[in-house]
Amino acid sequence: DIFRNNSLNYGLLPVVVSENFLGHLFKLIAKDPGTIVRIDLGQQIISLPETGESESFEINQYKKECLMKGLDDIEYLLSIRDLITAYELRNTLK
Repeated sequence: DIFRNNSLNYGLLPVVVSENFLGHLFKLIAKDPGTIVRIDLGQQIISLPETGESESFEINQYKKECLMKGLDDIEYLLSIRDLITAYELRNTLK
């Protein structure tokens, strides 16, 4: 999905939730625009503290790691440069 990938590339987390959860979220926000929505990326859970509702969401593990470390694709590759170099050395010597 282009929107999802572009969002993740720009450091935005698109979260897919059930229609029921989304309906409750919209009702809460309509009543109080200051409604708190908590997103725990590590646990992959979105929650509404006011109602106690929560739902899990899916995310690609690579993109999750990048978001949690604040890295884009290039910065991620640079962060594992030593691993890449070691891999290349092992495979070119064979």
